[in-house]
Amino acid sequence: MIKLDHITFACTDPDRLAEFWGQVLDGERRDLPPSVDAVLLERDGDGPDLLFKPMPRGCERDLPIHLDLGTDDRETAVDELRELGASVRATKTETFDGHTNTWAVMEDPAGNGFCVTDY
Repeated sequence: MIKLDHITFACTDPDRLAEFWGQVLDGERRDLPPSVDAVLLERDGDGPDLLFKPMPRGCERDLPIHLDLGTDDRETAVDELRELGASVRATKTETFDGHTNTWAVMEDPAGNGFCVTDY
């Protein structure tokens, strides 16, 4: 069986990005050996940990990472994420088979895209 161990973010400021996502996902920094030039954010439960490495992202069209977050109050969550340093790119709505879903397309402080939707 293969298990997703962690998700790696390419970024210029690993400490800042780990702080942001630690607040968003209630994660804790885990110490790594001094020779490892990265920050690891450990999350409770079975979900993957997040690893933040100082490395170039390439061109701006690259998608180095994209997370989808679910919440029971999207608008409040978006406001809280903005207070932590995220920005909103767009809000989108789609109707399929009688079900309407609205989500916010956002960027973390390093410009990585993520979405927030209601459960």
